[in-house]
Amino acid sequence: MTSAPDGRATGPAAPTPPTTLLLLRHGETALTPHRRFSGSGGTDPELSGTGLAQAARAAASTLLAEAPVHAVISSPLRRCRQTAQAAAERLGLDVEIEDNLREADFGHWEGLTLDEIRTRHPADLRAWQSSATAAPTGATESLAEVAARTATARDALLARHPGRRLLLVSHVTPIKTLIAGALTAPAEATHAMHLSPASLSVLVHTGPRAAMHLYNDTSHLR
Repeated sequence: MTSAPDGRATGPAAPTPPTTLLLLRHGETALTPHRRFSGSGGTDPELSGTGLAQAARAAASTLLAEAPVHAVISSPLRRCRQTAQAAAERLGLDVEIEDNLREADFGHWEGLTLDEIRTRHPADLRAWQSSATAAPTGATESLAEVAARTATARDALLARHPGRRLLLVSHVTPIKTLIAGALTAPAEATHAMHLSPASLSVLVHTGPRAAMHLYNDTSHLR
């Protein structure tokens, strides 16, 4: 209930409108087609020609055009900044950088394929795939730690932009952990998710609750 200045009850407070997070994975780099691990501690590759085209198509997607987007927030890594810039220019917005949306640190796995990691670091790979507290060989953070910092970014954005529609441009691991959190699934569930380059997913937050409205949509790339 809310109260008038004289103390009379005036009825229930109006509910806060939902906050929508549009989660866009960056477009392809030279490493993407070969499925090579590319984290925050690697070479920070730029988008390939294919990736630039994907970014342009994502920026022109119906999902971004159907309702106002109030802010574009990006990981600091180059591939995300390039993807975000394509959308921001079309939307007439600036790109805001959020460090906690960066990709995981993959340590000695940077630039390797899963088969190469399985051959060189089999025990560490098994541990990482089975426990969110295990880190890749030589890495500085576990999956649980990535999930925690990504949740910190999400909570700050929800507090700063209540009732708004936000485009977050990030990477496989941060986006998957945000989705797992919305579904109240453990961080390890991210290993069972596939996320395509330049795909869009949507989470709608109403108060403390979140609902997944879309996952891994690539219709704008066809």
